[in-house]
This record gives sequence, C-alpha cells and structure tokens, in this order.
Amino acid sequence: MLRFPLIAAAALAVGTMAQAEGDAALGEKVFKKCAACHSADPEKRKPGPHLQAISGRAAGAVEGFRYSSAMADSGLVWDDETLRAFLANPKGVVKRTKMSFPGLKKDEDLDNIVAYLKGL
Repeated sequence: MLRFPLIAAAALAVGTMAQAEGDAALGEKVFKKCAACHSADPEKRKPGPHLQAISGRAAGAVEGFRYSSAMADSGLVWDDETLRAFLANPKGVVKRTKMSFPGLKKDEDLDNIVAYLKGL
C-alpha cells in the first residue's frame, strides 16, 4: 500500500524538476519578445547582439557589437542562473545596461527561454 504514494510523489518530483528546466519549443515562442533586438543567427544584424552560443559566453563578448561599459565590465558569464536573473530584471543585474527591455515576469517564461537559449 505504501508503494503507490511513494511512486506518485517521485513522479510528481520528477515532473516538477523537468518543468523547472523549461521547454525549448515554448522558449522559442517567448523569444519573439526579444526578436526585435536580438537574433539567433550571428549573420543577422540587429540593435542587440546575437544570442547564438550564449550559454557559457562572457557578457559583452560578441565581436563587433558596441556594448555599454557596464555590460562589458560586468564580469558576467551567461549560464542558467545569470540568464534567468538578467532576463527577469536586466537593470537590476547590470544597472547601466543599454538594454531597455523591462524583463520577463513569469517563471515559466524564464525557464522556457533559458532552455531555448541554451540550445542555440
């Protein structure tokens, strides 16, 4: 009799962990909010830097893009945690960033866009 509640609890925990990791397909839809300024393709020029291979990259490192000194000198390296924090509140993470986006407010959107960006 105890096996069912334990199995159900384990399944719920695994489902919650998977959800927290995000869904890249849904993140691609969230990325449309970013697409006016950013591209997933390094060959396409936009007002913001391209985001291909952003995971593990130092902030301010896209060659040829003019970053604010605040971003260039931030010392950030883009990983799940820094991406999530920055995308939730850009000016809270890098106070004088040129990025005017106010941030994503839904945890689900943040999880999904981070999953999408990691796959670029």
